[in-house]
Amino acid sequence: MADRRLRGVVRWVALAAAVAALVIFVVAQRQSVDVSYGRSPSASGGVAEGSAGELSDASVPPVEEMTAMVAGADVVRLPGSVARWDEDRVRAAMGGEPLRILVAPPGLDKAEADRVGDVREADIRIVGTRVSGGIYQAFGDSVDDWRAQFGAGDVTSLLLTLIAGMREQPSPADVHPVRWREPTAAEVSAVAAQLRRTGLYTAPGATLTEVPARAAASAFPTGSALYVALPRHSSDEPAPRYGPALTRLFPGTPVVELHGDWIEYHGPQAGEFAEVVAASFYSQFADRLSRYAYPQANVLGAYLGRVTDVRYAGLFDRPLPYRPADPVRVALPFLPWLFVACVGVFFALSVQSLLRPLRRRRPREQAGAPARLAGLTALAVQMSALTDSRSEAALTRGITALTAARSALDDDLPDAHVRALLADAESHLDEAGRLLPYPGYRPADYLRGRLA
Repeated sequence: MADRRLRGVVRWVALAAAVAALVIFVVAQRQSVDVSYGRSPSASGGVAEGSAGELSDASVPPVEEMTAMVAGADVVRLPGSVARWDEDRVRAAMGGEPLRILVAPPGLDKAEADRVGDVREADIRIVGTRVSGGIYQAFGDSVDDWRAQFGAGDVTSLLLTLIAGMREQPSPADVHPVRWREPTAAEVSAVAAQLRRTGLYTAPGATLTEVPARAAASAFPTGSALYVALPRHSSDEPAPRYGPALTRLFPGTPVVELHGDWIEYHGPQAGEFAEVVAASFYSQFADRLSRYAYPQANVLGAYLGRVTDVRYAGLFDRPLPYRPADPVRVALPFLPWLFVACVGVFFALSVQSLLRPLRRRRPREQAGAPARLAGLTALAVQMSALTDSRSEAALTRGITALTAARSALDDDLPDAHVRALLADAESHLDEAGRLLPYPGYRPADYLRGRLA
């Protein structure tokens, strides 16, 4: 009985495991394929306009006023404008048909930007450093283009490309007007002293006052990165580039250098890593950065998020933090096999429980145990009407043995036990039959005639 209960428990446990494996496998099919070595924590949802500090205090005049201004001059610069360009190159590209250019400041809200777009007399509109004209808009497509646009506000290449498109001419060669210079020893010393104290140097005119701690911790887990914030370069003189000098002064330490909205990485594994991060970041955010006036802290936070994304992508052997394996993903390929195995165990045990009574009863039927029990029971019933005081005790013992034999058959007890009970009952009935004054009531004679 205990063995039978154990098999029953195993059978239902196997069924429950099969159902659980099937449910987990089906639910897991909704998971997407993840090709990175870890899931980057830098992703964030979208934000409403104006909630990320991208709008400035600048405004633009009414459309009629701007229209009149454009009608009176080839280039109109509204207060707060930051875009600049090589006027000689742009004038030469225009040739004998000059185009009217309206330059607006960055950080305009949608209504003000729409007013700039409604000035039909302007052939080219520049909002911040976003250059458009007619149905065309010029985009930078290289690190040099983005460095000039966001580090110096120079849109010379974008203007030349736009003019060529509007005139249906071949695209001109790119112009990279930004020039760098090695900072002086005094400049490096002043910056390095501040970096040793706080890890952040902010030059006059820059807006970065604090490094986004969470983004920095994800981008550089060692926590030893240094940050240099400089304003947008706005003159024709070469701009100081502190990164190479600081990496020599702080070997093995990441150095992040900001020039306005342009960010560069210097330090360990700079090379291709810095190029990939810059190309990935500015190819996605260049359009928004060109139109709005984000604080440097916001631009830096987004840039550091992209550094984290590239590091989590497993490129360039950047160190990855330990992330425990997802047991569902690890076990997913084995769940169908586990399901099949559990169903097989349940089916095998179910068939075995169904066939066991048949296997047990087949020898008894061949041996005539049920028929013998029925014959002896009929004999006992007839003898009970004829018994007297001498045969009554033997008949009672025989009926008791028959009752036990019937219970043994119903409970599927071993055949030997059933045969022993029937033999005992037959012995007692034979004794009672000898004591009766009537012939033919001994079991051997009675059963022979009944079966015949």
